[in-house]
Amino acid sequence: MRLKDKKVLAVVDEEFEDLELWYPILRLQEEGATVDLAGEKENHTYIGKYGVPATAKYSYEQVEAADYDAILVPGGWAPDKLRRFPKLLDIVREMDKDQKPIGQICHAGWVLISAGILKGKKVTSTPGIRDDMENAGAEWFDEAVVVDGHIISSRRPPDLPPYAKQFADILSAT
Repeated sequence: MRLKDKKVLAVVDEEFEDLELWYPILRLQEEGATVDLAGEKENHTYIGKYGVPATAKYSYEQVEAADYDAILVPGGWAPDKLRRFPKLLDIVREMDKDQKPIGQICHAGWVLISAGILKGKKVTSTPGIRDDMENAGAEWFDEAVVVDGHIISSRRPPDLPPYAKQFADILSAT
């Protein structure tokens, strides 16, 4: 249980990509990490693109970056909503400043773009937002997983096994 003392924040909103939220959460829990879900509203159940529910334990306003070792941002259509919450963007910025692992997959890059943390970073994402990532100053690669320091990025659901492994490996080293 190499992650037994690690606490991870996962963020959620409507139409998250079901696998991109749940696969990493379950992988981290298998290794002993505590994973808390946060959304706009506490105790609200959000529904993924394919109907899988996720209930946020906390609202963004109730969580502080200092209380967590890492953050996971899923893809789907949720990132277009997630990027509109100033408190969430502040959490991402603080985790970036503190060099805590930030996991983003698929469209989740939009949240990191809105947080303004991608300039000069090496990343990947769904090819559909490649231009957005590059316009934010990132160097984009078409690879299953790209790690640049504490930022772990991935393209889409078929890349989940190497993405979740890299995230867990980096989190265990912090």
